[in-house]
Amino acid sequence: MAEQTMAKGYEPKEVEERWITYWREQNTFTADPQAPGAAYSIVIPPPNVTGALHMGHALNITLQDILCRHARQKGRKVLWVPGTDHAGIATQNVVERALKAEGLAREDIGREAFIERVWAWREEYGGKILNQIRRLGASVDWSRERFTMDEGLSRAVREVFVSLHEQGLIYKGDYIINWCPRCHTALADLEVEHAAKRGALYRIKYPLAGGGHVVVATTRPETMLGDTAVAVHPEDERYAGLVGREVELPLTGRRIPVIADPYVDKDFGTGCLKVTPAHDINDFEMGRRHDLPLIKVMDGSGVMNENAPAAYQGLTREACREKIVEDLRGQGLLLDVSEHEHNVGECYRCKTVIEPTVSPQWFVRAAPLAAEARRAVADGRTEILPGHWTKTYFDWLDNIRDWCISRQIWWGHRIPAWTCEGCGQVVVSREDPTACPYCRSTKLARDPDVLDTWFSSALWPFSTLGWPDDTPDLRAFYPTSALVTGFDILFFWVARMMMMGLHFMKQTPFRQVYIHALVRDHEGKKMSKSTGNVIDPLVMIDRYGTDALRFTLTAFAAMGRDIKLSEDRIEGYRHFVNKLWNAARFALMHLPETIPDACCSGPRDVPHAWILSRLEEVKTAVDEAIAGYRFNEAAQELYTFLWREFCDWYLEMIKPDLTGEDKGRKETAQKTLWTVLTEYLVLLHPVAPFVTQEIWSQLPGIKEQNLAKMPYPAKRNDRHSLRAQARAELIQDLVTAVRNFRAELSIPPGLKLTALVKTASDEDRNTLLGSGELICFLARLTSIDAGPDVTAPKASASAALGGNALFVPLSGAVDFAAELERLNKELAKLAKEADIIGRKLANEDFVARAPGDVVAKEREKARALGEKIAKVEELRGRILDIMGE
Repeated sequence: MAEQTMAKGYEPKEVEERWITYWREQNTFTADPQAPGAAYSIVIPPPNVTGALHMGHALNITLQDILCRHARQKGRKVLWVPGTDHAGIATQNVVERALKAEGLAREDIGREAFIERVWAWREEYGGKILNQIRRLGASVDWSRERFTMDEGLSRAVREVFVSLHEQGLIYKGDYIINWCPRCHTALADLEVEHAAKRGALYRIKYPLAGGGHVVVATTRPETMLGDTAVAVHPEDERYAGLVGREVELPLTGRRIPVIADPYVDKDFGTGCLKVTPAHDINDFEMGRRHDLPLIKVMDGSGVMNENAPAAYQGLTREACREKIVEDLRGQGLLLDVSEHEHNVGECYRCKTVIEPTVSPQWFVRAAPLAAEARRAVADGRTEILPGHWTKTYFDWLDNIRDWCISRQIWWGHRIPAWTCEGCGQVVVSREDPTACPYCRSTKLARDPDVLDTWFSSALWPFSTLGWPDDTPDLRAFYPTSALVTGFDILFFWVARMMMMGLHFMKQTPFRQVYIHALVRDHEGKKMSKSTGNVIDPLVMIDRYGTDALRFTLTAFAAMGRDIKLSEDRIEGYRHFVNKLWNAARFALMHLPETIPDACCSGPRDVPHAWILSRLEEVKTAVDEAIAGYRFNEAAQELYTFLWREFCDWYLEMIKPDLTGEDKGRKETAQKTLWTVLTEYLVLLHPVAPFVTQEIWSQLPGIKEQNLAKMPYPAKRNDRHSLRAQARAELIQDLVTAVRNFRAELSIPPGLKLTALVKTASDEDRNTLLGSGELICFLARLTSIDAGPDVTAPKASASAALGGNALFVPLSGAVDFAAELERLNKELAKLAKEADIIGRKLANEDFVARAPGDVVAKEREKARALGEKIAKVEELRGRILDIMGE
């Protein structure tokens, strides 16, 4: 037997650290663009450099790793690119908080010193999430790790910006944007999170010049100071005579016109709408249609500026609102205030209420780019899975607005644009200019803004491969094969990568996009720190091992269905890992140093023929499931085969051969055991890389020690046999039936029984008689007889085995009278319990007044008791049948 012995229990921590180091030292996952085989590439969705691993990351990394490890097994040259995103606003906020603790603001130390502080922070803390990804066993190519601010990606970003500007697809202009008064930066529409808030609706009288008034309603009275019109619907007969007249704007001394515009909903509220073009996105568009002036009444911090009346200047927007309401009430112009729930836009980073405002910003002209990104999915160049996300993708692209890409922060890719102080021209250049190309002035002021983080992320699939240079990696691995991501960044990232990839590479950036579901708690609720239901993946890894976590996530990763996760489920799959470990320990105890070259072909080889046939089916099923992103199906196949078939049946069936004296049978069992175990380890490896590699390294007969380099097991079509499976299943059904008789009738395990089978075919008779020794061992029988002429003796238990009938004589094995008395007593006891619960549930007062969970608990008790009574009655009936009563 093999000299090496495995530890009694699997200890994941030491094993995982050892193999992570081994794979890296061996350059196991370093891709060679010149290697043979078709390319398979994935770029990791770059986590924020500020981030920490959460369960969504764990799912995302696990699924990508399964795809990459499986692709390597299938002979493809695989590149999985890791990296992090510089996360402009998020990272700047982190460093600003550190400065604040020192009593400083970024303005106190200046831009260059602040950027140095951010880089220093990144050097110290930026690798944290990548180290956490390593712990998950991610088979990424660490030699190609990228960062969205590294030198190569910075060059790509600049090339894209300048090229788009030259093509008229990037422009600068005054536009209404979402502004965060806390972060002091513009936000793209997608960076604004909308939350339902309970606020107030103020109805205000606007006096008409010449007498009378109109009533407008607003949730933000402070913005009325910037109103430049009141709008009504052109078909609203109530106000037909007012269009063209003026109203006195309260508190300002200004007059503003009444205009007609179809945007107004005449059936909502009073049908009169205050128009504030500088502080509302829809009003801005209306203002452009009617050539209304823009009056900004707030500065970048949300404080009322010099354009507001003197009484309100210097007030925060919240304080201004209070004072305006007080002043309107004092002048009799506040009609009423009512509670009102509405959606409020908040900064996705700091949760401050955003302020729509007009300012000069840089934009990408999105519509021309979006058209090709839409076509590429419509014509099948890129497939989005599950398919229902395709409609969502189309809807967004069909209604796309120009993309605001400038951010008023310091950390990020600085916009390569300079304004000449001599002639006022804007210079956009690939290299820093030394003089204005229009007037030769050397006084050039660089734009202080940086690019939206998503701008550099949109280039990730090709910039990480060396673009704008024509590199071997770019030629070999672009387009990438698949993108695995969450639905929340379908627009932020996926659609923008499609637009940029198609425009600059003339090919889609990926052939398939797999949108995985959310990981929720066991009740289906979203995980959040505030509700205290977050499951930390790193804590789960420490408790149960990485493989248990990975297998759990895979087992529940059904396409399009959210994962309901609990710690109990992860613990449950730790038992699966232990099951594999113990099975491998058993195998190692019985395998020789040199694996025999034996073959199963005799009548006693039913277990071997069966397990080898099932192995062929599992190979096909797992291969197809992973290729089709049906990860849960792959996990289920692997779980069922190991636990229910290999461990529960096969290992039990071959014990007599492994411990017996028949050399031929022993070697056949050893060869089959080794074959099935080694090939199963290869199949399971993409899902559970650590335990499989550890077991692999200890098995005899292994030529390649690195399991990650092993090919997918070849098909052996000659071993697939439905006949062999049917023969084994007949034996298993017989053994299960006998074991059930023992359990139901409390027959001692040591008491040997006999079995008789009335067979329906010669095939079944030959199977049972040819495997009689095995059946007697498994079912603890003294003998078995089978044939078409078998008859049932008196006092025997019976069961159907397909078209066959099993009889087990019980005379002398069971005291039927005593067993019947025991069952009668149990039935009486159960009936009494059921009666008590039934009367309680029939009591209308109890059902009406008791807490819902208490009533539900009683109903569940009643259901369970009903099932138990039915089972006992069924068993009692069977005993009466056996006794002939």
